[in-house]
Amino acid sequence: MYTFSSKLKTFSFILMAVGLLGIGYGFLTAPKDIQEVEKLLAAESHGGHGEAKHEATTSVEPSHEAATSHSEATEEKKIEESHEAVAPTDDTTKVAEEAHAEPVHAETAVKKEGHAVSEEAEHTEHLNHVLHQLQNKPWSALYVACIFFMLVSLGVLVFYAIQQVAQAGWSPVLFRVMQGITSYLPVGSVIFFVILVLCGLHFNHIFIWLDPEVVANDKLIANKTGYLNFPFWIIRAAIFLTGWSLYQYFSRKNCLAQDEANDNSFYKKNFNISAMFLVFFIVSESIMSWDWIMSIDPHWFSTLFGWYVFASFFVSGVTTIALITLYLKSRGYLEHVNTSHIHDLAKFMFGLSVFWTYLWFSQFMLIWYANIPEEVTYFITRIELYNLPFFGAVVMNFLFPLLILINTDFKRITWVLVMAGIVILAGHYIDFFNMIMPGTVGDRWFIGIPEIASVLFFLGLFIYVVFTALSKAPLLAKRNPFIDESKHFHY
Repeated sequence: MYTFSSKLKTFSFILMAVGLLGIGYGFLTAPKDIQEVEKLLAAESHGGHGEAKHEATTSVEPSHEAATSHSEATEEKKIEESHEAVAPTDDTTKVAEEAHAEPVHAETAVKKEGHAVSEEAEHTEHLNHVLHQLQNKPWSALYVACIFFMLVSLGVLVFYAIQQVAQAGWSPVLFRVMQGITSYLPVGSVIFFVILVLCGLHFNHIFIWLDPEVVANDKLIANKTGYLNFPFWIIRAAIFLTGWSLYQYFSRKNCLAQDEANDNSFYKKNFNISAMFLVFFIVSESIMSWDWIMSIDPHWFSTLFGWYVFASFFVSGVTTIALITLYLKSRGYLEHVNTSHIHDLAKFMFGLSVFWTYLWFSQFMLIWYANIPEEVTYFITRIELYNLPFFGAVVMNFLFPLLILINTDFKRITWVLVMAGIVILAGHYIDFFNMIMPGTVGDRWFIGIPEIASVLFFLGLFIYVVFTALSKAPLLAKRNPFIDESKHFHY
């Protein structure tokens, strides 16, 4: 039996405490009204940051006023010239000329007033837009970290189900590690569902299609209201999260019961429910990726998106299995796990990293080559505003694993795998950051206190839940039909 060490438990509590403080700081420092935003933009302009953006929005009024005054002066000059050209001969002529001049002045004044009102409205709209982005920032940081850790545990659950259905002989010695990691899924699902409900109650502006005013003024989003509406959306979320969590609960329960059974009945039950889960997952995962990530950019869509999201959290899940296995091995547990098991996990890390890159390139290349404006805008935004994290994710998720894990010997060296695993997990967090942040905070992104604190909180919670679950059951599924083959597995 594994014992949850007091040091690791304390470390998880510290992470959660520091994370909560940072999350609270992010919400407290977010601007509350447009007056604060205007001060912030003015400070950025004076500080040399965002000058181009500020000038584009704040220097519009002076230029329009200059143009208006120039136009007014021209009109007055024309009137004076006409007065000089036709010399007045009596009082009647003067009255006629004054009557002719008055409408011109009145029309000019109306135009000037209309320009001022229009520019003021435009400026206020811009301030409200920036306000929503800055208020979204702590929410988006929380959202990215929450969905990332939840989907990591889901990726492990899918990997576990595949092992069950495939009747794999190499992996049963790792089943309890997988079950420990998947125990985070119900906890993460509850937190994530609460965040989705708060989105629907307009605590934030992460999903713009939840705003009735936006829908009323956007025909494209309005055409999608049959699918993108809060009741249907939250019902789908409840079905998916409940279905995944139920499979996690019953598969673990059956596996533990199999240890005490005299036959393979519980193993057969797990085989059957694993097959049903995978069918449910194939459908729910695609819809989930549309609902929770792609709909953040409701004007854009990609038919590869479901696969792309799956590849990202699936490789993250396998990497997490490898890292926790190596940790437990270093503490003297998992005596039946040998370098061949580690080597196989590393092969999955390598292969799935290449699979993710294939999907990344396919999605990017097809959209970029077609050059359809409403599609390519998605990548233009990320390349121009998120250049470093966008291409940095490719380096961390493809180039680095390729150079490190392509070597067979490196797949058996602990420190190499730990280094590669940390880089892969960080890279896929940035991948989720790239998918979500441009649609919620635009160019106001920055990996600061709210983002780091959110990761720390969910990492601490993840460690606490996973290692608590590992300590509640033996680390070896001793009555699995393939356990002996797994113990003696050698590559």
